[in-house]
Amino acid sequence: MSATGGSMPRAPLADDLADQLLDQIVDGRYPPGSALPSETELAESANVSRLTVREAIKALRARNVVRVERGRGTYVNPPDRWMALDAVLRAARSLPGATAEGIPYRLLEARRIIEVSVAELAAARRTDHDLAEMQKAIQDMVDTARAGDVDGFVTADIAFHQAVLDAAANPFISVLFDPLGQLLVQARKQTSSHAEIREHAIEHHRNVLQAIRAQDPEQARWAMHGHLRQTENDLGTYVFDRNPDRT
Repeated sequence: MSATGGSMPRAPLADDLADQLLDQIVDGRYPPGSALPSETELAESANVSRLTVREAIKALRARNVVRVERGRGTYVNPPDRWMALDAVLRAARSLPGATAEGIPYRLLEARRIIEVSVAELAAARRTDHDLAEMQKAIQDMVDTARAGDVDGFVTADIAFHQAVLDAAANPFISVLFDPLGQLLVQARKQTSSHAEIREHAIEHHRNVLQAIRAQDPEQARWAMHGHLRQTENDLGTYVFDRNPDRT
């Protein structure tokens, strides 16, 4: 503790040790339900102080990766109880049978849960400014698609969905969705590199905008659901090549 009673910032060594322990947990060295070594053992094996170990454990507790049972020790929680996206992503990539395909599909599942309802709210609450932002984003998608500018297309795609989120006017949803941001950029780059997928995306974004402009919440839900379903189909067809007969 500092002289003023505030917490001292965590040292880089503690962050490094927390990452090392997380890697070991994900790799199965410390499986769910197992106990971590004592502070002394961890300090000796990592060649750091016990204070550094405490700070590292504190960081893992904050992400709910581990729990401390008084008088017994520090235990690893199951991944479905973890609260940090980076930790969950590492665990997902290490699951038996996990492939490069699994994570994009799981991400689409999460998007459906959030974005379908967001579109419904947006249709009920949108303003003229929201509609203008969505229209601008679609035009930017059209322009960048014609130019073959994948990065520009991704930026415009994200801008459209952000405009829909803004139109929903619910800050709690924004907070929930924000941690997925970087993953969404990576996923969109994966799909938007294909011209056919860009064409499909533009068509479906127009459908979403039309429903929101008409202030039809039910149609907006179905339009967003259709967009995400098309994205899922496009992943299988163009990215993971599940259709060998496609020309």
